Amino acid sequence: MTVRPEQLRSHQWYGADGLRAFSHRARTRQLGYLPEEHLGKPVIAILNTWSDINPCHVHLRERAQAVKRGVWQAGGFPLEFPVATLSETFQKPTPMLYRNLLAMETEELLRSYPVDGAVLLGGCDKSTPALLMGAASADLPTVFVPAGPMLPGHWRDEVLGSGTDMWKYWDDKRAGLIGDCELAELEGGLARSAGHCMTMGTASTLTAAAEALGVTLPGASSIPAVDSGHDRMAAASGLRIVELVHQDLKPSRILTAEAYEDAVATVLALGGSTNAVIHLIAMAGRSGVRLTLDDFDRIARTVPVLANLRPGGRYLMEDFHFAGGLPGFLSRLTDVLHLDRPTVAHDTLREQLAGALVHNDDVIRPRSRPLADEGGVAVLRGNLCPDGAVIKHIAAEPRLLKHTGPAMVFDDYRTLQRTINDPALALTPDHVLVLRNAGPRGGPGMPEYGMLPIPDYLLKQGVRDMVRISDARMSGTSYGACVLHIAPESYVGGPLALVRTGDSITLDVESRSLQLNVPDGELERRCTSWTAPPVRYERGYGALYGEQITQADTGCDFAFLTGTGKVADPYAG
Repeated sequence: MTVRPEQLRSHQWYGADGLRAFSHRARTRQLGYLPEEHLGKPVIAILNTWSDINPCHVHLRERAQAVKRGVWQAGGFPLEFPVATLSETFQKPTPMLYRNLLAMETEELLRSYPVDGAVLLGGCDKSTPALLMGAASADLPTVFVPAGPMLPGHWRDEVLGSGTDMWKYWDDKRAGLIGDCELAELEGGLARSAGHCMTMGTASTLTAAAEALGVTLPGASSIPAVDSGHDRMAAASGLRIVELVHQDLKPSRILTAEAYEDAVATVLALGGSTNAVIHLIAMAGRSGVRLTLDDFDRIARTVPVLANLRPGGRYLMEDFHFAGGLPGFLSRLTDVLHLDRPTVAHDTLREQLAGALVHNDDVIRPRSRPLADEGGVAVLRGNLCPDGAVIKHIAAEPRLLKHTGPAMVFDDYRTLQRTINDPALALTPDHVLVLRNAGPRGGPGMPEYGMLPIPDYLLKQGVRDMVRISDARMSGTSYGACVLHIAPESYVGGPLALVRTGDSITLDVESRSLQLNVPDGELERRCTSWTAPPVRYERGYGALYGEQITQADTGCDFAFLTGTGKVADPYAG
């Protein structure tokens, strides 16, 4: 199908007779454009999450220019739109609180302006799902340009992985193994360039998922942010989006149930971030696809972990890129993928992967030598998490994957930080640390508190992992026996709200079980005495968030945004 100029969506604004079209053309002249530059051409929105306070996206101002270059050369008309930046490092209490705000902004911006297609520039954790959620709802032809991983870190002849080695060396400092001098050097060595974390944290996991879904160009997700190949990929994306508009190839034809299953398989075989569970469920919901925790657990049992990447493995994203990137990686999973579905670059995924090779069998393992026999995330059930919980078990100490111990309960993160090192708590390595009121409503926004700190005095004894349980999330660069996303959360009266210090808790990953060893009658008595906490926000976006946010097992989207309901055409002539 070839879309003629008069069939373009933007033609409603520019090509019709009447006062409104006259005004739109006049105002475009005001912007400095000649009629020949835009009339009858596909108008492409470039949604840019660049800002001065987002180090992961600080190069995207230049990448937008490369996208424009490609759009112009393909015969399109590019327009750049600034959108919310969602800086993982600096935005508090958590950018997860604002993921849905960026998704709303994306959807409404694409719907309300005279654009025919979109190129989305993002990559830092929440920006990828937010942009794609909004684009799926708007359903205009779309290409996603991942921000790309930063260069590897370096310190005293050690290669560092951002996030992962931050946690490691901070614990070394608390254990007395390094001092302030070493820590100051590490500050200058952890993050050496623009780009998101170069471990298989949430950013790399979600951009890889986007590529697996088929909304990026092949290999785009692993190109280092400052590599000249990244600039070329951005320009090629600009070229491609104009072709997609002419073909009228929309996200609704690409983001199918099969595509989401392949994205789940990709995340699990990468040993990717637990955050992908929440985000992919939310993204699928925007596409009218029902994706559940049970789908993750089912697919996890069919795919091995083949990516030897930190925090669960050895290497970093630049190694992965030059080992073959995602095309090479997926070439080793073709038996579990749906190869006949379309992508933005090819008629089928099969065509996209044709000729893909792996150049380093230690970075991208062969099926005969996996890093783990099953996918890296397990879904747990039990009386403590009736609607589910998750654990990244490949990043935990094996001794803790079947564990029973007494609970030490903290009602909020500030209390935890203030008291965790108090010797009077008498914590042992067998204790189960429990944090509540850190979920979607209780956080608010479900902050990355889930890697609860181990007491200094235990770190000094050599203890580096304990079972930790919460309704929070954790950074994808984190590690440890951390049970996360407990649903329903404690703030709305979930069973986690009923746990008391000293209660026995059993974690059994093999049986996918998390159990509070307290009689049902006692739990019923505790439930009757539980009182709901006060609302976090009484006004503004926070109040809307508290009213509309769904639980972790359903993606933490807003109830009024889920699904694919009809929206009226905004153009009124």
